[in-house]
Amino acid sequence: MRQLVFALSALSVMFSATAALADKRVAFVVGNGAYKNVDPLPNPPIDAKAMASTLRNVGFEVIEGSNLTRDGMTERLLEFGRKAQGADVALFFYAGHGISVNNINYLLPVDANLKSEMDVKLGAAINVEMTLEQTMGDAKVKLVFLDACRDNPFAAKIRSSGSATRSVAVSSGLAEMKSGEGTLIAFATSPGQTALDGKSGGNSPFTRALLTNITAPGAEIQQAMTKVRAQVQDETNRGQLPWGHTNLIGAVYLNPDVQTQVQVAAASPTATMPATAVAGSDVELEFWRSIKDTNRPEELNAYITMYPNGQFKPLALARIAALQEAATAPRTAGPGADKAVYTEPASQLTEDKVGLNPAKRRDVQRRLNGLGFDTKATGTFDAGTRSVITRWQAARGYPTSGYLNKAQHTALLAEPVTLAEEPAPAPKPVRRQVQQTYDEAPPPVARRQGAPAPAVDPALPGRFIGGVVGGFLNR
Repeated sequence: MRQLVFALSALSVMFSATAALADKRVAFVVGNGAYKNVDPLPNPPIDAKAMASTLRNVGFEVIEGSNLTRDGMTERLLEFGRKAQGADVALFFYAGHGISVNNINYLLPVDANLKSEMDVKLGAAINVEMTLEQTMGDAKVKLVFLDACRDNPFAAKIRSSGSATRSVAVSSGLAEMKSGEGTLIAFATSPGQTALDGKSGGNSPFTRALLTNITAPGAEIQQAMTKVRAQVQDETNRGQLPWGHTNLIGAVYLNPDVQTQVQVAAASPTATMPATAVAGSDVELEFWRSIKDTNRPEELNAYITMYPNGQFKPLALARIAALQEAATAPRTAGPGADKAVYTEPASQLTEDKVGLNPAKRRDVQRRLNGLGFDTKATGTFDAGTRSVITRWQAARGYPTSGYLNKAQHTALLAEPVTLAEEPAPAPKPVRRQVQQTYDEAPPPVARRQGAPAPAVDPALPGRFIGGVVGGFLNR
């Protein structure tokens, strides 16, 4: 499993906006701040722009807008509704003024001019529940974030317009909403309360916490919202506590890291994991290479979950079946292998007892390479070779450690494999001999005891000195 995670961690770009995602993700993101009939809000357009960018980075198609009129919001909502049909994940984010009239929540376009309850109900405002039902009702996962609980001056006007016989319940904040199946609804603050807009030119506390947490790598959305509440409460000195209601089924990740992908897919193939990569990609190929020799069915099932139409799915299914059959059948060692190969663990100590010199280590590496476990024949067992040995052990059902013992080494030698010939070593360079130019003296002659000393040629010293001098002059 460690090798699988390591091999895939470098490929985390598969969850970014630049990678093609098989699931369908659509988001509606609007921030209204330039109101024409009440004081403007400086931050909602900034909030919306930041949220749109964040969601695009994790694979969402974003229908975005800022400072929209009633007609502009209707146009964007129609587009969102068309594209969200059948979506795996539909997300709705709104920042700006909102209002609750008789416990029904409304979002306000920038051209809203609410003077009475009739203005609200006849279409000057956007009915939240009706909008959500019409635009994202059939999405598998529905996420709603409403940063729309700012103090709203329209509330006082609507209250004052009520008749003596009929009261109108108007709240500056939004009313409580219940979520349907597969839905999470999150408000910037508790029902009926108002939320802070934040410092001008920045993000509101609620949006800033969302940006920090909901797309963090490996963050499950409900756990992320717990962190959002804590961050907002801390930032506002307990003056604002986000509120929400959820009816999600299963875990939802907007930006799962690789380890989370594998763990969740292995634990529950039916878990909600909206980040499946496209089959046939380079990422799929690397994933398959990292697990093709595994003896862990959960890793093969993780591949099938991530690539339900993957090109290696038949091989994965066949290997799962073989592993299941092997698990129920009695184990027998191969030719030349001790039965203890399946039970005896290996370590550095057991490997030392095998007595692998550099030549034997190269032989091990060449055999592993010939069996399809890619490694280089260097004669040194580095971290890469240890990883390959572990994969070979796992594929054969041996105890995995990355080290060898005598039984495993014998079993490896018994496996039929065609070894590539090692390149012949390069010939050593021959040092050029320097020819002497002077006459060499004859070798000394051994004298027997009592034998007379040989006569010395009186011309010999002169010839010797002349040869030495001539040799130096000829250099």
